[in-house]
This record gives sequence, structure tokens and C-alpha cells, in this order.
Amino acid sequence: MLSLVRILMVPLLVALYYADIRHRGVTCCAVFTVAAITDWLDGYLARRWKISSAFGAFLDPVADKLMVATTLVILSSGHHGRVFDVALPASITISREIAVSALREWMAQIGARESVKVGWMGKCKAFAQMVALSGLLLSLPSPEASKVPFSNFLYASSLALLWASTLMALSSAYDYFKAALPVLTKIG
Repeated sequence: MLSLVRILMVPLLVALYYADIRHRGVTCCAVFTVAAITDWLDGYLARRWKISSAFGAFLDPVADKLMVATTLVILSSGHHGRVFDVALPASITISREIAVSALREWMAQIGARESVKVGWMGKCKAFAQMVALSGLLLSLPSPEASKVPFSNFLYASSLALLWASTLMALSSAYDYFKAALPVLTKIG
């Protein structure tokens, strides 16, 4: 259920991002942060109450990827007037997500999904992404943001963290493909 809420928050985030409203950055950051918290809460409650479903297991990563990819795309449209800053790590991250998702799907079809399950680096990457994207949304240019003395610092540190999460994404993708290599190179 919380995964569905996250999916419904995606168009809300897009609408708010492009809306001409006061405190746009704070509002977008709040929506994104609530989505990130519901992601954590969803997993926590499923483990604590020992409840899960095939539909939930499918929908949870889809909801996460939709929210992160959408946020990366909208931020790539010219955050702080610097398109390239976010566009490059966004394209690397989205490409990685597509490749790893395809690998996991293929490995599941052949019964080897366990070898490419989410690892520690993937979890660190996800956390760093959530913090970086929250910071980038919070530092969106606006008349109010220009009065915030730490806005430039928040932008620069969030961008650095986005790049760090991109490097973690590439590192974890390498680990997943390395683990799958014996199956991928098997002949016959």
C-alpha cells in the first residue's frame, strides 16, 4: 500500500516542481522525503510484522526507481541554471538502474536471482541518493532561497553526494555483473 502512495507522489512532485509557488524547494523536498521515509517504513513494517506479497515485492523497487528517476530527470532540466551538473550523474544512474534491473530479471528467469540480490553497497547508494536529491530539491532557486545563507553550500554538498552515490551505483553494478559473469558467459 505504501508503495502505491509513493507512485502517486511522483506526479505530485513533478507538478510542484514546475508550479510557481512560494517555498517550492521546501515543498518538493518534503514530498520527496515523505516518499523516502515511506520506503523505509514499508520495508520495516513488512519485516517486523512478517508480511509480504509478490505484488509488494514487485512494486516496492518500481516505486523507488520511479521516484528517483523522475527526480533526477526534473533536476536535470536546469537546477541552478546548470544543466550539466545533474544531467551527467542522472544519466549514469538511470542507465545503471535499467541495466541492473534487466540483469536481475534475467537472472531470476534462470533461477539465479540470489547471486544479484541487493547488497550493502546498493543500500548505501540508495541512502546517499535520497539525501542528495532531498538537498538538491531543498536548494531549488527561489526568492526565498536567495535569503538562505547556506543555499549554495547545500547545493554543492548535495551535488557532491549525488556524484558519490553515482560512483557507488557503478561500483555495485560492477559487483552484480561480476557475480553474474559465470552465468552470462556460460555457453550452451
